[in-house]
Parts: sequence; structure tokens; C-alpha cells
Amino acid sequence: MFDDLLAERGIIVSHQTIRIWSEKFGRQFAADIHRRSAGQFDEKWHLDEVVITMCGKKHWLWRAVDQDGFVLDVLVQSRRNATAAKRLMRKLLKRQGSVPRVMITDKLRSYGAAKREIMPSVEHRSHKGLNNRAENSHQPTRRRERVMKRFKSPRQLQRFASIHDPIYNLFYLPRHEMTSTDFREMRSLAMQTWHEIAQVSAA
Repeated sequence: MFDDLLAERGIIVSHQTIRIWSEKFGRQFAADIHRRSAGQFDEKWHLDEVVITMCGKKHWLWRAVDQDGFVLDVLVQSRRNATAAKRLMRKLLKRQGSVPRVMITDKLRSYGAAKREIMPSVEHRSHKGLNNRAENSHQPTRRRERVMKRFKSPRQLQRFASIHDPIYNLFYLPRHEMTSTDFREMRSLAMQTWHEIAQVSAA
């Protein structure tokens, strides 16, 4: 799609060039969005993990989202145990700078074991039906996985998720939960923020 848009303007580039651009500038944009949003999403953490097979080997994409569906962080790991859960929690605490009021997970016991060591004072709710926000946040990754006909390596998956999720957060607007006026205002604010981050002028 992007190469077609550029071709219309007389600029001919390859898919590889666009991929390199996306990785180079996407990391910068994602880091800027993270800095702007640091500390805003710390009331409830929904943690979940999903299996992704790469080169015949299972890996686990661990993801944390807040109560509004904003992605807090992602981490690709080869294990689905307490050590992996602790690694995710430490990464979250370092990035967010504070502990949540409540942590919500599925029935995986590794979360409870990790929480008792890393965040003993945090309330933990473990129930499959309570964790839909985290489970739904995996959908964009699943769609991308189908388009790419599977990710090739854990590094590629980590790179994609780390760039995609902060940008997704910026434009994530739960339209069914707000009025049309509020939606338009939030959309305008998101675009204004994007123009500042990408250092481009509004059309």
C-alpha cells in the first residue's frame, strides 16, 4: 500500500526499504509515545500470555494492558513459568514506575507465584472471564502473524510488538464508550500528538 502511495508521487521504493523505514522510525515514535504516557496507566494491570510458534518451536508473547485496554508492555519469552512471569513484572515496574492497585490474570499459577515475590501487596484476581481486555489485545498480533505467514524469530516478534503497540495506544479510541463530540476531540488530539512525534505538519 505504501509503495503504491509513493509511486503515485513519482517515488519508487522496494518493500525492503519500507520495512527498514518502519523499523527505524517506528522505534523512535514508539519510544516518544512511551515517554509521554509513562505513569498514566497504573490502576489495574491485566496480564496474559499467548503461544506463537516460530520455526517449529513454541514461544510465549506476554502482554500487559491497563483497565482501558492500553498496552503497557510486551515481552517474548521461551517459557511459560514463574520465572517468565517475574521477568514481565519487573519490566513493567521499571517502565511504569509504580505498582498497580489490582492485577488481573487467568488461572495460570505462575502469576500468583511471581506476584508474591515481586508485588506482595497488590491485590490479585485470577479468573478466566475477568481477563478479556488482555486477551483481546492479542488480536492485532494474530492478524499480523497471518499476514506475514508466521513470525520468523522471537526478535522479529518482539520488535514488531514493541513498535506496534505504543502507536496503537495513541489511536485507540473506544468509540462505543464516548459521545461523537468527545470522539472527534480525542481523535483530533491523537492526530496532533502524532504530528508532533513524527515532526510533520498537518495537511
